[in-house]
Amino acid sequence: MTTLFGYARVSSTDQDLDLQLAALKAAGCDVIRAEKRSGASTEGRAELRNLLDFARAGDVLVVTRIDRLARSIADLAGIVRELEAKGAALKALEQPIDTNSAAGRAFLQMLGVFAEFETAIRRERQMEGIAAAKEAGVYKGRKPSIKPESVAALKVEGLGATEIAKRLGIGRASVYRVLAAET
Repeated sequence: MTTLFGYARVSSTDQDLDLQLAALKAAGCDVIRAEKRSGASTEGRAELRNLLDFARAGDVLVVTRIDRLARSIADLAGIVRELEAKGAALKALEQPIDTNSAAGRAFLQMLGVFAEFETAIRRERQMEGIAAAKEAGVYKGRKPSIKPESVAALKVEGLGATEIAKRLGIGRASVYRVLAAET
């Protein structure tokens, strides 16, 4: 018996999963798992891991689009290999992807290349925007969460970096950075 496993994912907590969940239900998925995690890597995506672990021969992992599953060719290929090793398949609802067919596998590979290219272009544009904002003095980064005077006061008391870090609840490397910035 074939089981359809649905997988929905959005990158941030303010994004909504409802459209993906409705599409997966309409497609007849028996089990649907969803998570709000970055798609940049498969690491830390427990729901995806559960689905991959439970997939058996004849089962199908269903997503609305492949970018919900992976953002890199390497991750996508790894997921497809894992599914194929178990005799399971991947299907995308909004794209003609079904790894049960040669045409579906070819289309999957082409889309994966374009998805990775789009991610790289977006990253480049973001970095250009940040550089321009820094140049204009608009972007200054995150405000410091460590008060250098607190670190300095404890250093004057004769405490070492490990004890300062422990007392302030920060990392030892942060203590070293603050001390280096003061010299």
